[in-house]
Amino acid sequence: MSSIPWKELEHLPSKEQRALQNQNLRAMVQKRLYPFSAYYRELFDREGISPKDIRCVEDLARLPLTSKRDLLPSEEDPERSRRMVLVPDKELITEHWGLRDRLPLLLQALTQGKSAVKEALRREYYPIFMTFTTGRSAQPVPFLYSRHDLDELEQSGTRLNSILGFHRDWRVLNLFPYAPHLAFWQVFMAGFAGGNMVLSTGGGKVAGTEGNLRGMERLQPESLVGVPGYLYHLLREARNRGMRMPQIQTIVLGADTVPPGLKIKLKTLLAEMGAEDLDILGTYGFTEARMAFAECPTKDGSSSGYHFYPDKGIFEIIDPETTEVLPFEADGELVYTPLTGRGTTVFRYRTGDRVQGGIQTGPCPHCGRTLPRISSRLSRASSITNLDLKKIKGTLVNMEEIGQVLADDLEIEEWQVEIRKKDNDPHEVDELILYISIRASAEIATVRERLQKEIKVRTEVTPNEILPLPLEQLLNRVGMEKEMKEKRFVDARAQQ
Repeated sequence: MSSIPWKELEHLPSKEQRALQNQNLRAMVQKRLYPFSAYYRELFDREGISPKDIRCVEDLARLPLTSKRDLLPSEEDPERSRRMVLVPDKELITEHWGLRDRLPLLLQALTQGKSAVKEALRREYYPIFMTFTTGRSAQPVPFLYSRHDLDELEQSGTRLNSILGFHRDWRVLNLFPYAPHLAFWQVFMAGFAGGNMVLSTGGGKVAGTEGNLRGMERLQPESLVGVPGYLYHLLREARNRGMRMPQIQTIVLGADTVPPGLKIKLKTLLAEMGAEDLDILGTYGFTEARMAFAECPTKDGSSSGYHFYPDKGIFEIIDPETTEVLPFEADGELVYTPLTGRGTTVFRYRTGDRVQGGIQTGPCPHCGRTLPRISSRLSRASSITNLDLKKIKGTLVNMEEIGQVLADDLEIEEWQVEIRKKDNDPHEVDELILYISIRASAEIATVRERLQKEIKVRTEVTPNEILPLPLEQLLNRVGMEKEMKEKRFVDARAQQ
């Protein structure tokens, strides 16, 4: 599998990027996926596809898509996801690898002994680490990493540091929840790779606001990294206590969407604490990729898009209804294929993430890198909810559109969206209720009118009620410092 130095890859022309992807795709399918994945070997055989049929990115369309439900256990197969773990053995290597591929192993056995071969294969393939998917709509699924995968996670950390513009002497406060989830461990490995001083507090659920504020005071970090909602809550509390943070250079947000209005709110808070010249950047990652991608700094604070690594994986955009492959620049659902993974490996994986603005290619207008860039306008397919607002027919509503309106509003401190049945009657229509906490200087009537108009334009529905709540009460509703992710969207219909 071919790789080139990062400094060269950053500015590699698109045509050469595609050639590299094609080369790595062939190696991945023919030498690792088909020989060592029980799930995909069966899928290839069932579909009548030879691994040699997959020679370039366009050939991926011949393979069926994989989704999270293919990983979920069933009564017949309670450990289904284990069949997607790459497991080599002597018989499979002999059967599927030609002499040219086996020759390095044979030479190693002759010069260093068979135990050295076993140890090399163990390091490359044997699972030693586990994370879990974090989606709210389905049960968590384990994803296994080998030592090779951890090396890849460290390398993606190096690349993240480069794209984000991190300096080696920066101190970093990692506020992601301590858990077997990608976000926390990607930051940990990025700090390890960059040689940065990183204090990982475990976020609000572990250290709490008091512990995190003490950590900020003692570490004096140049960068804060965490979930958008919690980071805003923590900085608001720091501002209220009169803390000064003029040394802050960069805020990095992940594990959730980053509305433009939230960046403005964060920048305003930090300016009040003395940090006036800083970057607020988003990242995009998901368990199945086992790595994350980042925005680069921009002069006007706009999103550059998430720069991804063409030698490590392939993104496609599909029509979520027909599954037809669409052009890069189209709106659609992102599908991911890894090119370097071991452990749990999924191919043509439906991320469930809808992108508006597609994928941009060519030099980034901000940093000049030629890496492809995913538009930051992302939303989860699971956020599209059917609301029976009238008894005639249902209405499809993207709840994240409502969330973005609320997060973008500079007079709203915290918010939650609830769907419930009118009068708690399961046979009645649905109601859309917004709970908001507004700034002391704001007028609730003005905020209500503005929200109703903006949400109507964005979603074609109007909230039934917009209810103001005290900040502490709303923080309790969303589970700040209690939940792994704040409960921004609550569907109470199932409870009625």
